[in-house]
Order: sequence, then C-alpha cells, then structure tokens
Amino acid sequence: MAAAHGKVETASGLIHYTEQGAGPVALFVHGVLLNGRVWRHQLSHLSDMRRCIAVDLLAHGDTEMAPDQDVSVAANANMLEEFLDALKVDRVDLVGNDSGGGIAQIFAAFHPQRVRSLTLTNCDAHDNWPPEEFKPFLSMAAAGGLRGALDAMLADKSVYRSPQALGPAYEHPERLSDDIIEQYLRPLVRTEERTRDFQRFLAAFDNAQTVKVEGRLKTLKAPTLIVWGTDDVYFPVKWSHWLAETIPGTRKRVEFDGARLFFPEERWAEFNQELREHWQASA
Repeated sequence: MAAAHGKVETASGLIHYTEQGAGPVALFVHGVLLNGRVWRHQLSHLSDMRRCIAVDLLAHGDTEMAPDQDVSVAANANMLEEFLDALKVDRVDLVGNDSGGGIAQIFAAFHPQRVRSLTLTNCDAHDNWPPEEFKPFLSMAAAGGLRGALDAMLADKSVYRSPQALGPAYEHPERLSDDIIEQYLRPLVRTEERTRDFQRFLAAFDNAQTVKVEGRLKTLKAPTLIVWGTDDVYFPVKWSHWLAETIPGTRKRVEFDGARLFFPEERWAEFNQELREHWQASA
C-alpha cells in the first residue's frame, strides 16, 4: 500500500500529513527546514505494524495557516493535539527528531495519557536550544537573509550539502538527492508569506519552552526509547543521557556511532529495527 496524503482542518490551520499502513498510530514529527518527507523510510517499512503518520509542522511543508498565528514549538505541540483530535486518534507512538523532538517532549509532558510510547532522537533538550552551531543561521535569517539563503540552496543543491549550510547534519550529505532537497525547501519559498511564517518559526526559538517541561518529564511514565547519533555538532551525546535520566519511562538508550542529526533518514534500517523492538516491548 502506497503512502497517502491528507489534510485536516484544525484551529491551528489546515494540517497536511502523509500516512501509510493500518493499526495503532505512530506519529512522526520532523525538524527545522524539513517536512514529513524525512520519515518516508519509516512510513514505507514500518507500515506492516503501525498506521504511520508524518505531519507537516506549522510553517513547513504543505500545511496551511493564518499569517499572524503563533508558530513556536509550544504552538506546534498544541497543534498536534488538535490534529489527533481531528483524526479521532486517541493514543500514539510518538517519534521526534531535531525541533520535532522538542515538540514531542512538550506534547508528551502535557498530554501523557495520549502517548503509548515515546522515541526521541537527536533533538532540542532543556537549555541546549537553539544549539550554538545553529545560531549563525538564525542570525542570518533575523538579519533578512533567509529568502536569499533558501533561493541559493534551491538553485544549487550543493550549497545545501555544504559545511556552511546543512552538510553537518548528515553523515553522507553527498548521498542526499537533489529531488529530496527540492521537496524540503520549495514549500518554504512558495509564497512570500510562507517564507515570513518560517522566519517567525525560527525567531520563536526559545529554550524557556523546553526548560519549562522538565518537571513534567520527570513524571513521564510512557515507555521511552532514546536513539542518538554520536557525531552530531548540534546535539551532543550528553543530552541523550540527560533525557534518559530525566524521563523515568526510559527503557533503552542507544548510540549510533558516527551518526549525525538526520540519521533517521540516512540510517533508517537500523533505526527502524530499534523502533520495531521498542513498539513490540511497549505493547
């Protein structure tokens, strides 16, 4: 069964998602500059045991929203609740990467009853957000350079893969296809309004939102898997230990040697095996 695309109306906007499979729902939450396409290997290879749903966050992908609304990670966590309500989905196996991992923590902290299991990969945690290595990009965007940077990466995909852009997020940036980069970035420049929405998403990065949920994370009993790439310049391995020690539901913490931020896309087969085992053990 091929992946299907859908949109559902919520108070936060018309939320786009991709889904594949049947059964209990697994909800995948992507990070900055990407969209639900980053989870394509999970949807196609785990759909035998889950109804896999990859959502496009506010200001990303094909999700549509009002031009003046809140697009912070807290607002995105609230959107996930509305999204699941609209789909009439009660509980999910929640999986997050990068900013999506921070959003997943906030959602799980405030809606623990809706989390069947939690999986966190390299992501925002506590006060390590935004990471130091990403701050030059944020400064460039704040200074008005975002549209030019996105246009440059779209015109020459090797710019996206370069050490000055997203190259450090990948173990093998040279293997990332032009087509996938196009699918990630094109929606961000589809209209001037969308680029402004994305700029507001970046400008709203504030670790007060992740620090605030520490107390709630300390009571989170949902079976939790933490999988961490060891060669990530943005989110060092120490944060996987912090999450494992903070969330009492943590069952397993795994390191992928040499993996970087976007390893769920690059090392999907290894990661999917960990997800399978985790979901089976959490059933």
